[in-house]
Amino acid sequence: MTGIVKKVIRYRNKAEGIGTNSRAVKYLKQDYEELKRSCLDRGRLFEDELFDAEPSSLGFKELGPYSAKTSGVTWMRPKDLHQRPKFIVEDATRTDICQGALGDCWLLAAIASLTLNKEVLHRVVPHDQSFDDEYAGIFRFEFWQFGQWVEVLVDDRLPTKNGELLFVHSEEGCEFWSALLEKAYAKLNGCYEALSGGSTTEGFEDFTGGIAENHDLNQPDPHLFKIIRKALDRGSLLGCSIDITSMNDQEAVTSLKLVKGHAYSVTGADEVEYRGNTVELIRIRNPWGQVEWNGAWSDSSYEWSSVSDHDRQRLTNRKEDGEFWMSFSDFLRQYSRLEICNLTPDALTSDDYKKWAENNFEETWRRGVSAGGCRNYPNTFWMNPQFVIKLEDVDDDPYDGEDKCTFIVGLMQKNRRKMRKMGEDLETIGFAIYEVIEVYYRQFHLKKDFFLYNASAARSETFINLRELSNRISLPPGEYLIVPSTFEPNKNADFYLRVFSEKPADFQYVHKSTQIMHLKVHYVTFLVEVHHPKTAMINSLIYVFQDFEISVYELQKILNTVISKKKIEFEGFCLSTCHQMINLLDKDGSGKLGMVEFKILWTKIEKYLVLFKERDTDDSGCMSSSEMRLAVEKAGFRLNNALHQVIVARYSEPNLTIDFDNFVSCLIRMESLFNTFKTLDKDEDGTIELNMIQVSHPLILILTFWTI
Repeated sequence: MTGIVKKVIRYRNKAEGIGTNSRAVKYLKQDYEELKRSCLDRGRLFEDELFDAEPSSLGFKELGPYSAKTSGVTWMRPKDLHQRPKFIVEDATRTDICQGALGDCWLLAAIASLTLNKEVLHRVVPHDQSFDDEYAGIFRFEFWQFGQWVEVLVDDRLPTKNGELLFVHSEEGCEFWSALLEKAYAKLNGCYEALSGGSTTEGFEDFTGGIAENHDLNQPDPHLFKIIRKALDRGSLLGCSIDITSMNDQEAVTSLKLVKGHAYSVTGADEVEYRGNTVELIRIRNPWGQVEWNGAWSDSSYEWSSVSDHDRQRLTNRKEDGEFWMSFSDFLRQYSRLEICNLTPDALTSDDYKKWAENNFEETWRRGVSAGGCRNYPNTFWMNPQFVIKLEDVDDDPYDGEDKCTFIVGLMQKNRRKMRKMGEDLETIGFAIYEVIEVYYRQFHLKKDFFLYNASAARSETFINLRELSNRISLPPGEYLIVPSTFEPNKNADFYLRVFSEKPADFQYVHKSTQIMHLKVHYVTFLVEVHHPKTAMINSLIYVFQDFEISVYELQKILNTVISKKKIEFEGFCLSTCHQMINLLDKDGSGKLGMVEFKILWTKIEKYLVLFKERDTDDSGCMSSSEMRLAVEKAGFRLNNALHQVIVARYSEPNLTIDFDNFVSCLIRMESLFNTFKTLDKDEDGTIELNMIQVSHPLILILTFWTI
C-alpha cells in the first residue's frame, strides 16, 4: 500500500472517529472480542500467530536466534509460573515493575509514572481482564502511535529462563500486567530487542498521546516556575530526577533524603509570603511513599512557622507519605532534569483543567524531492515540507509580561524502532521558524531566495537523533512558517509534526494546488517547410513521409537529428517518450502525427529545451532533482510534494539527475494526465467520479493518486 493511500485511509478514519482511545484502531486487524470468543468456544487458549513464541519475536542481534542471551529460553504462561496468577492486585504500583534482561529502563520508568495517574493508566491497561473469568490466554492494551490510538493483542506466553520471567516482572511474582504490557509494546515495535535504549519521554507519549518536554535544570528556562504552574493547570504529567555519576549512585539516598537516579513526580507549585518576601514552592512525590526531603520547607521544617495560618493549613500534610514541599531554588540546585508531558485535550475528561489547542500533520522527507537538509544546505533547504501557523490570540498570563503567543512544536520520526531489524536508525532532525509577512508567501511553497535573505524567528535548540524533538516557543502575534528537516539532505523518513498552542491557532500545510497554469504560448516561425506533398524539410534535412503523417520511428529519427544540433549533451529520445508524444497529440487514433500536430509538438519541445538549458548550467546534459522541480513549475505545472516524489522516483537516475529525454517525457505525461482529468471533470469543480472501468485504467489510477 502506498504512502498516499495510507494517508487517505488515516484521514477517513479520523473523520469517522476511528483512532480515538474509545475507538482504537485494531492493530494488524485483530479483533479482541472475536478472537476471545473463538478461543472460549473451542476450549483452547489463544496463540498469537502474528507475534509467535519464537526467537524472531525476541530480537535480531543481541537477542537474536543464536545469541547467548536467548539460549535456553522457553515460553510459559502465567499459570505455569504461579499457582494463582493475577493480572492486577488491587491497584498497579511501582513494585509491579522490575527490570529484567532487557535494556528498556526508559520504558519501565514511563510505566512506573503511569501508576501515579489512574485515569491515564486505565486508558493503556484496560482493567477488565483477568486469569479467572472467561480466561482465554488473550490480553489487550492500547498505545498512542503518531496521532491515533492502537489496540494491540497478545497471548500470555512469556519468555522465561530457568523458570523465571526473562524480562520485566513484578516484585511479588504473582502480577503479570506489566510483563504483558511490555510484550504488547514489543509486538508493536517488531520485537523485544527493538525496545532496548530510549527516552522516558517516548514512553510518556505512547501512553498518553501528549508532547513531552525536557528541561535541563542546570540551565533552566528563566520562566520555568510559571511553565510548571501552567503545566499543572493543564493536567500535564511532570517528573524529575537527579543524575548519577556511576552505577553505585543508583538509588543512593543523600543526606537530605533525596534518592539519586530515581523518578519523582511533581504534583504542585505555589507561592507563600515568608518574612516579607514571596517564596516559590514546588511539591514533589516519591513514588516509594516514603523517604522524604528533610531540608527547608519539608514537613517539619521551621519555615512553616513563619507563614500565615491559612497557607500553612492549605499546604502542609505532616506525615510520611512520600510527598513534600521544597523551595524552587532548592529544587533547581538538588535536581538535574525535569520532564513535562503535555496531554492532548481528549486525554482530560475533567473540566477543571485548561486544555491545549492541538494541530498536527503527517508528512515525509524523500530523497531528491522533499529532503532538503538544514540551513547549512541553502540550495536544497527550501525543498523541505513547509507549514504556516497563524497566531492571533495572545497568552492570558504571558511569561515576561509581553503580548506573545506560546506554542510547543513537536517533530517526531515515525516507525524507526520497527526499522532497526533492517539496519535503519533515527535520523538527526530539527526545525526552523520564519515570520511571513507578504500574502504571497502564505500561499505557495517558498523558494531558495526567501531563505537566503530572511533570518529565522525561532528554531529548535539543536538537531538531535531522538524520536521526537520538542521546544516551547513564544512569539508575537503573526503568521509563521515552520520548516522541519533532517540535518543532512536526501534522508528518507516519515514524520509527524504537532503544535500545541495555549490559544487556538490556524495551522496549515503549504500545499500548492495541483494544477496546470494557463500559459499564453506565442508561436514562433516553424522549422518545417512543406516543399512537396510527401516531403518535409527541417533545417535542410529532408525526410519522406507516407500519407503526410509521421510514425513513432520517423518522429524519433527527426527529433534526435534536430536536437543533436542544439549544443546539448543528449543521447536521444527513446521510443517510449516518442510514443507518449504521439499519444498526447494524436486526435484521430491513427498512432501517427499530421503536420499540424507535429508543429504543435515541436513548439512544446523548443520551450522545454530552453527551460532545460537554463537549469543545466554546467552543460552536462542533466539537471538535479531540485532544478527539475523549478523547471517543472516554469513549464506551467504547480505540483505538491507527493507528485514531485512520484516524478523523482520515475524519471531520475540513481544519482538524482534527469536528462532531457526524461524531462520531456515527464512533462508530456503530466500534460496527458491533466488533459484526461479535465475531460472527466464535466462541471469543472476540481473533482471527478470514476466507475470501476475508469479506475482500472492505468492512467486514471495514477492521476487519482497524484491529485490527492
